Amino acid sequence: MPPSARSPSLSSRRADSAEADDPGADAFADAGEAAEAAESGEEKLRSGIQSIEVGFRLLEVLTSEPRAMMLRDLAQRAGMSPAKAHRYLVSFLRLGVVAQDPLSGRYELGGFALQLGLARLARVDGVKLARIALAQLRDRLDVTMGIAVWGNQGPTVVHWMESSHPAKASLRLGDVMPMLSSATGLLFAAYLPRSKTGPMIERELASARQSHWASTPRTAEELERALAEVREHGAARVEGMLLPTIHAFCTPVFDAAGDLALGLIALGHEGAFDIDWNGAVDTPLRECAQKLSWELGYSPVPR
Repeated sequence: MPPSARSPSLSSRRADSAEADDPGADAFADAGEAAEAAESGEEKLRSGIQSIEVGFRLLEVLTSEPRAMMLRDLAQRAGMSPAKAHRYLVSFLRLGVVAQDPLSGRYELGGFALQLGLARLARVDGVKLARIALAQLRDRLDVTMGIAVWGNQGPTVVHWMESSHPAKASLRLGDVMPMLSSATGLLFAAYLPRSKTGPMIERELASARQSHWASTPRTAEELERALAEVREHGAARVEGMLLPTIHAFCTPVFDAAGDLALGLIALGHEGAFDIDWNGAVDTPLRECAQKLSWELGYSPVPR
């Protein structure tokens, strides 16, 4: 009998029989297949749908451009050929995400894009977003951080999180920060209209003239110089002004209208806190504030 026609050996028949009778073997195989499928699914989830990401480059360009655009310019800015851009734009037009001027042929964001933006703005909570972002930043920098908003009495601390080496600062939730001797107050004085801040500023200027703190602005001219510096740097800082040996930054977060929504505070002890502009505290705090402003719909370029 030729080898190909021979019956399987006894040992192989026993092995086949054992696999057939052993439910654990099937379960092990099924588990392996399930794990493979899960990994494949996770990989697909991570990879996403590339065509959507490519198409959204067109929407990013339209979002950053204040005027309607010709197809060739839009395609060039998005890094694709006009023919490829046109295919995406046809679908976006059908969905109302993009609109086209029937006379000039130029493209701009459509009505559905506006509805998306309005829905986002209606649901977004700036303080909640800031609390999440600052918690991560506090863990990264290990400095005391807080959030301030403008209240009935002035700039008010609404959230506070200590570092592993808390600053000896007697600040509590609900505290109203002084306008002239705190980074928070100077920030709000620099970016809010004087119709809101004027009464507080006038009272503190009158009091500062009797104070021994040389670094606190005492005249309208000194105050304007201090506020000009805040606007120049896009943030406020103080070195031991309100509390001796305590340094602080306060960085602005703007809303969709370009108004100051809240201030992000970072403070720490002299010697253990980097007070330099563009330093280890200022840079990440500024990046955090810019991201939050973007989340609230702010654009530094007028739309």
